[in-house]
Amino acid sequence: MVDHVAGENVNQVVDPGKGVPDSPGYELPLLLFGGFRTLIDRLHTRLADEGHPDLRPAHGFAMQAIGVRGATASEIGRRLGVSKQAAGKTVDRLLALGYAERADDPADARRKLVHLTPRGYDALARSAAGFDELRAEWCAALGTDRVRALEADLRNVVPEETAFRLDATSWLGGA
Repeated sequence: MVDHVAGENVNQVVDPGKGVPDSPGYELPLLLFGGFRTLIDRLHTRLADEGHPDLRPAHGFAMQAIGVRGATASEIGRRLGVSKQAAGKTVDRLLALGYAERADDPADARRKLVHLTPRGYDALARSAAGFDELRAEWCAALGTDRVRALEADLRNVVPEETAFRLDATSWLGGA
């Protein structure tokens, strides 16, 4: 839908000519998101070819939230910025796909911990290798110095406490 005020198009997404000599501000988040989406989509195509066809981006975030020590569904939910129920659904899917397993917490028998299985660790290792290869492709296309500069610039403008947060769904409106 396009908004109009006195016959003037005010929707910046479809009206790039606002008299700004540089790119309009709204393009930056869209380009950053497009770069992120391109990397994630290409990674998941690769993972599917390597034996992980059912793995989705949300699963990768959840496996990161589980970590090497394991976590409860509540902890996973907090780390992802979603409800315990939403985290539980994702965990159930990871269990069904063989990426995770539940076990009693040795410190508290009332708690159940979710741990990654060897299949889960394999997916994470393949993801890490895939991201290294995708970064290398960006270096080949843009130049290593430019990619390093981009990374350094992003580190300068992204607050340290949010640089590697996993709770993307909380600001994208997901549960």
